[in-house]
Amino acid sequence: MPHAATAADQPPGIDLRNLWWVALALAVLAGAIIADNLWLLNFIHVMAGVLWTGIDLFLGFVLGPIMRRLPLPARRAVVLRLMPKTLFLLPTLSVITATAGWFLAGQLGFLAMPWPEYGWVLAALVIVTILTVQGLGVLLPANLLVYLELRKPQPDGARITRLMHRYVYGVAFQGVMQVAIIVVMARFATGF
Repeated sequence: MPHAATAADQPPGIDLRNLWWVALALAVLAGAIIADNLWLLNFIHVMAGVLWTGIDLFLGFVLGPIMRRLPLPARRAVVLRLMPKTLFLLPTLSVITATAGWFLAGQLGFLAMPWPEYGWVLAALVIVTILTVQGLGVLLPANLLVYLELRKPQPDGARITRLMHRYVYGVAFQGVMQVAIIVVMARFATGF
């Protein structure tokens, strides 16, 4: 007997109520910056960075290859449930990591270092800029467009394929940049 569609079968939409926890996370960051609390700022930077990097690498190198081998209905179901979560989580983590890192670098005197040590600071700034621009300007829009296309009763497979080709190469490059920033941060953590 055919299964009748119910409200529970419908994929979740983009819940704008998630902006509350985004605002809360940004408020905690602002509070740490205003309080000039080195420990709290370092904790926020490290935790947000670990989460951002870990989730990016997991999605790109673990979930991505699995998704490519799933049948289209299963891929569609995963994307329709995953995208509304990552839409808020990853941009928030990237903004918090980069902002906390900038203020932390200032507090620790890294922004006033002489050359060649300043080269490590410059490397961190370049890598984080690439990660942020690519994440917010390429990957996020591609994800959102695929999500919106998959929500249609008759998704355009050719359009999804075009978007996903761009996305797959972007995720691979993002993974390389995430590993590069870990190398740079390890240098900061162990001293110059």
